[in-house]
Amino acid sequence: MDQLPPKTGHANTLFSDTAVNNRDYIQYKDQARQKIMRGNSARLDIPRAPINYSNDNPARLVDLGNNVISNLYTLDNKAPKQRALEVQPWSDTYWPLYSGAAAWRYADSDLWRASPSNWKDYWDFSYVTKPVSSYYGQARDNLSPAEKYDLLMGDSSFTLTTNAWNSGKGYYERSGKVERWMGLCHGWAPAAYMLPRPLKTLNVKDASGEDLTLYPSDIKALATLLWANARFDNRFIGSRCNIKNPERDSNGRIINNVCFDTNPGSWHISVVNQIGISGRSLIMDATYDYQVWNQPIQSYKVTYFNPQTNATYASAQAATIPLSSYTKDKFSNYRGNQSTHVVGVRMDVSYVVETNPTHRRTDSPQYDGITRVSYYYDLELNDQGKILGGEWYSNRHPDFLWTPTPNAMAQSWQNGSGKWSVGQSVPEKWKNKAKQASRYGQPLTSVVNELFTRASEDSNTPSDTWREIVSSDGYCMDVADSGTTDGNLILAWDCHSGNNQKWWQDSYGRLRPAHATNMCATAKLNEGGKLVIERCNNSRAQRWQWNGNYLRNLANFDLSLTYDPTSWQVMVTADDDMTWSWR
Repeated sequence: MDQLPPKTGHANTLFSDTAVNNRDYIQYKDQARQKIMRGNSARLDIPRAPINYSNDNPARLVDLGNNVISNLYTLDNKAPKQRALEVQPWSDTYWPLYSGAAAWRYADSDLWRASPSNWKDYWDFSYVTKPVSSYYGQARDNLSPAEKYDLLMGDSSFTLTTNAWNSGKGYYERSGKVERWMGLCHGWAPAAYMLPRPLKTLNVKDASGEDLTLYPSDIKALATLLWANARFDNRFIGSRCNIKNPERDSNGRIINNVCFDTNPGSWHISVVNQIGISGRSLIMDATYDYQVWNQPIQSYKVTYFNPQTNATYASAQAATIPLSSYTKDKFSNYRGNQSTHVVGVRMDVSYVVETNPTHRRTDSPQYDGITRVSYYYDLELNDQGKILGGEWYSNRHPDFLWTPTPNAMAQSWQNGSGKWSVGQSVPEKWKNKAKQASRYGQPLTSVVNELFTRASEDSNTPSDTWREIVSSDGYCMDVADSGTTDGNLILAWDCHSGNNQKWWQDSYGRLRPAHATNMCATAKLNEGGKLVIERCNNSRAQRWQWNGNYLRNLANFDLSLTYDPTSWQVMVTADDDMTWSWR
């Protein structure tokens, strides 16, 4: 049971051979989990399932909350047996502390020629061999993301850069080294699907009015820093486990409850509900698998089999057998008292992994690192098909799952208000607050969001992608009076082929009108669900997904698009009384 599950793709590890052989990586993972579990977690007060642990309830994790589907037969009918997220989380490096984290000048060829081997070598290069003051003109492209941010904000003390270096300094001074696994993957993983992919390089003005180039890797680095060091609402199931060699039974099964969870029943319910129904990612960790650590899940595929014969079936119900018929059950001593049936499961999971930063001027999913892994387990059911628990067939399984809440945003300690105009330096009042937030290793939320908004815009949209969105009774989605400002209402109106009735859905699911391409259809959930246009941003209230002919909003997937026949105002409701289609 201790073999690694089969993987394909980028199946690497951040840990040294020594850390793997000594199983030190288990304690390292536990330290990282402490940070996540100490965060501002939004947990739901819901009774646990009969044999699940108190911290192992899927309803505490998934977006459906109380409405989570835990009956396997119902889940098998309502969720697809395989599904990939429509928008793939983006890859990034974990910004290792030994190289300076976001202060790492990853693209400077002089650094690589210097062959640095530890934190001090990287620090010496940046402060002694080639200080930031020696970079002029185009050479500034090779500065680190943190240094570019400090120039952007006019921070002559380079506070964010200093903080990035200090994140590894203490380790080096105490032990003479910084472990190579140490980094910011707990910031990259949530940012990778909470913020849109930065598709292109940005040219911005720094605080002195000089041009400054920010590549997609630079922009990702700032988001990773923010989400690693700022607070945001999150949910998790699973617990801490720092036992290198937990007690096992004669079959090799771990019998320490803390190091056994997440229960396979919780895992199955969580993944299929969250990705299969809600269409949003989860982040998984596996204590005893040194190749899996805070990885955003991209897709799953489920195959059900009879655990007695290993024969596969098209449905979960067809593969289910009575527990009394499972005569070769190695885990019979651990079955729940209320469990009457069992079904075998193979789940193939694809997840996003880290990649190296580059000065590539564009980014797309083709550059992401993807790993595919197969997990085998069984599910225990009652007579009605409710999932009560199960058994893993390998100890190297996911046992900690977490995600930001749907509308979470990492909030810097200080933040800017108002607008940062394209072609201008950041507002003065933003600069004044930036240094205070940088002391905590946080770029301003307002800066990060603005950079992602600009970098995620598709600049070359083919003209034939603009089409009408027509209701089932023949009306078109129409921006009232061809308005172009925040808050303009969207109506259902007689179709007339005007640009204010032509829409394009970008790669992040945002609906943009042809007459104002920087604006997006936005569901105002706190204002009766009305639909307006607002400047495109990173919120899920602007992201839409087709579910058959229903157009659903990702801020609340239970809501679909309709309109009020009295006011003609387009809105989102839970009624599912209107379908739409492209024309």
